[in-house]
Amino acid sequence: MTFASFRRFVLGEPLPTARAIHERLPKYLALPVFASDAISSSAYAVEEILLVVIAAGAVGLQYSAGVAAAIGLLFVLVTISYRQTVLSYPSGGGAYIVAHENLGVAPGLIAAAALLTDYVLTVAVSIASGVAAITSAAPALLPYHVHVCILSIGVIALANLRGARESGKLFAPPVYLFIGTVLLMVGVGLVRLLLHGAPPQVVPPPAAVQGVTLVLLLRAFASGCAALTGIEAISNGVPAFRAPQSRNAATTLLWMAVICITIFAGTSILAQGFHIVPDPTSRQTVFSMMGRLVFGDGILYLLLQASTAAVLILAANTSFADFPRLSSILARDGFAPHQLANLGDRLVFANGILLLGLASAGLIVAFRGDTHLLIPLYAVGVFISFTLSQAGMVVHWKRLAVPGWRSRAAVNALGAVATAVVLLVVARVKFTHGAWIVLLLIPVLMFVFFRIARHYHGLAQVLAVKGVSMPEAIRHAVVVLVPGLDRGVLPALAYAKTISPDPEAVFVEIEPRDTPKLEERWARLRVDLPLTVLKSPGRSLIQPILQYCRALRAEKHVDMVTVIIPEFLATRWWHRLLHNQSGLMLKLALMLEPNVVVTNVRYRPE
Repeated sequence: MTFASFRRFVLGEPLPTARAIHERLPKYLALPVFASDAISSSAYAVEEILLVVIAAGAVGLQYSAGVAAAIGLLFVLVTISYRQTVLSYPSGGGAYIVAHENLGVAPGLIAAAALLTDYVLTVAVSIASGVAAITSAAPALLPYHVHVCILSIGVIALANLRGARESGKLFAPPVYLFIGTVLLMVGVGLVRLLLHGAPPQVVPPPAAVQGVTLVLLLRAFASGCAALTGIEAISNGVPAFRAPQSRNAATTLLWMAVICITIFAGTSILAQGFHIVPDPTSRQTVFSMMGRLVFGDGILYLLLQASTAAVLILAANTSFADFPRLSSILARDGFAPHQLANLGDRLVFANGILLLGLASAGLIVAFRGDTHLLIPLYAVGVFISFTLSQAGMVVHWKRLAVPGWRSRAAVNALGAVATAVVLLVVARVKFTHGAWIVLLLIPVLMFVFFRIARHYHGLAQVLAVKGVSMPEAIRHAVVVLVPGLDRGVLPALAYAKTISPDPEAVFVEIEPRDTPKLEERWARLRVDLPLTVLKSPGRSLIQPILQYCRALRAEKHVDMVTVIIPEFLATRWWHRLLHNQSGLMLKLALMLEPNVVVTNVRYRPE
């Protein structure tokens, strides 16, 4: 099997560009693709609140519902604000496009850096949380926690490389199964609480190590704000929706908000009603404890754990849908490598998918797949993009001045102020827990963006043809590199004579005893090209050729040197392992040499 056929087998047949419109997502597929991150956040946001307030013992646990209520109100406000963004910017790009267009280049790049950082963290956090759910039910997998995380990233990346619709069809069933199972758990749990009241406390809370203070509640609020991650994903991916794109995206955003708020509020009530006490030293999650109390250890509990693990892992798909799309927009604007703007043969931005996979896998390894170490890095970038997006929308409405613009601007202004306050709280509370890394990384990414833009702008100025005339015919020398004299070299010699009246053959002498044999055969076969032997006392093949090319340009005053390399083409993949790879290294070296052209004349043994 050739590499091309293997690639088609793994990724599928290439899709023509005309198929792009048919690859857009209906709402029922767009919801699991773009909203799985936000939906899955409800599976661990409640736990993050409890892990903070438990420091105040039983009294602290009583405040968890109030903290969750405040987060729920913020969720509603941000959703309303982003719905206006979706309807106003059908081109996608979310916070980057809004901030760039309305606030300027620097705010736009800050939003882009925050979003890209958040997408990498989303993959790491969601994968780590999903695998934690698996190890809660199967503790034997604990030693392989990081390995399972990396394998999961690879599977999701591969699915996305196959195309947006294919990944949506693959990931939709687990997401909808999770929604249904969790809503069933919430419904059954609430009915039990109403009919039978709160059960007796099984595990008593630990003794309080501090009182309930404003700082403690702000820390709990900051940790629970992980529930808001992923809200912006739909605004970034509007072009992926079927027409009418903005309307379908706005509808999907409302569906997502209703589902997320219902799950988050319901699980918060159950956690307090069932007196669930989180254990930071245990690998069993709050969701797992809640499921056992409601369903027991039967099939419904196992289904809950399986669907929770699946949706947490698949939440990474939101980033794999949005990171490549945002990267392509940055590349189009000249702030990221142009390769990220290339649409692959499956009509996805394959380079962005691969980059995200590698970055998130590196983060998993660096933090050992520990969710509680990763989450403190998480929410800062989210709220930076929230704040800049909503501030940009205020300027947007003011500039348009359409009827009713003041009320719309007021909604976005309220969203900007609220998210800015939350940003300050999150940054302050989580700064020493790792948030400083994100706050440092964003300026570093901005520096990289500006350097890339400066490079592309400078290169465009240099390569501009304005005022430049077509150069006269260039003078060039043609050199054929001969490792010996056999049937495969002869076509390269013949080809050289077609592009130059006076080509020459060059042989690098590695073993001095081989040179007389070659010169004798050269004379006997009457090859009508001069043979130049280059001495190589250090037994290097590359350096003598580079020096010879430079000497040709200096002594013969030629503009270009064409180096022809005969290349043996192996008939089987394992044959390549049996042959010297010096030709590949030579080509790589010559590629970096200015005014040198490398031509391969390949031959296959028959």
